[in-house]
Amino acid sequence: MRRKSITPPVLQNYYDDWRFSPAFAADNILFLSGFTGVAPDGSLSPDPQKQFEQAFETVTLVLAEAGLDFTHVVEMTSYHVGLRKHLTLFRKVRARYAVEPYPAWTAIGVAELAVEGALVEVRVTALEPKTA
Repeated sequence: MRRKSITPPVLQNYYDDWRFSPAFAADNILFLSGFTGVAPDGSLSPDPQKQFEQAFETVTLVLAEAGLDFTHVVEMTSYHVGLRKHLTLFRKVRARYAVEPYPAWTAIGVAELAVEGALVEVRVTALEPKTA
């Protein structure tokens, strides 16, 4: 079984300081950790749309580090502070990233996330193409 940590250089502090892999490959399955709207420089916009876009951009970055993109995503879970308040906006942002056939998706309302002020955390699972 192939087991490998996937860590883009800009997220190395997650691996070193927080002691987790931004993504972990096991055979041809890539498990991404959840990502909030925190930018690589550590900033967090108070604007919900910017947070949602940044969360998806970070997922895009991690997928790319593994040589994948959203066409490989098979499952997504999103955790929301203020789910009903922001769901329409989140769906609009998500629609710019999700591609057919659309992955399975679960949206869960939560009281808070690890980063103060974060409104969403997005976690995905992707399948890598099998090689001969």
